[in-house]
Amino acid sequence: MTTTGNRETIQALYEAFGRGDIPAVLASLDVQVEWTEAEGGPYGGTFHGPEAVLQNVFIKLGTEWDGFTATPRQLVTGDDTVVMLGEYTGTYRATGKSLRSPVVHAWTLQDGKIIRFVQYTDTVLFQRALEL
Repeated sequence: MTTTGNRETIQALYEAFGRGDIPAVLASLDVQVEWTEAEGGPYGGTFHGPEAVLQNVFIKLGTEWDGFTATPRQLVTGDDTVVMLGEYTGTYRATGKSLRSPVVHAWTLQDGKIIRFVQYTDTVLFQRALEL
C-alpha cells in the first residue's frame, strides 16, 4: 500500500473513533496487532490482537470517560508508518476532572492493516484527571 493509502486508512480510523464506531476501528487492525499504551498511563502496557485492545483500552475509555476524544492535528507519513500529532480531551467520570493532553501516535501498517501502534503522551496529565 502507498503512503497515501496508509494515511487515508489512519484518517478513516480517527473518523470512525470520533463517531464511536469501534467495530470499524477494530476492523483496521491486523489479527496480530501489537498495541502499546504509554507506561504510567491508566491503560499502560502492550496488548496483542484486536480483542485485547478492545478489552484493555476501548471498553475502558468508553465506560470510564465522558467525551473522550483523540483529535488529530497533523498526520505525517513515510513508508509503512503514519505518525499522528494531536490532542486528547475528556472528563474522567469517577473524579469529574478534565483532561487535555498532547499526544503522538505511531502507526505501522502492512498490506493495509495496522500491525503496530505506539502511544506517546503526558501520563502525568492523565494521572491528575484520575486523582480524587
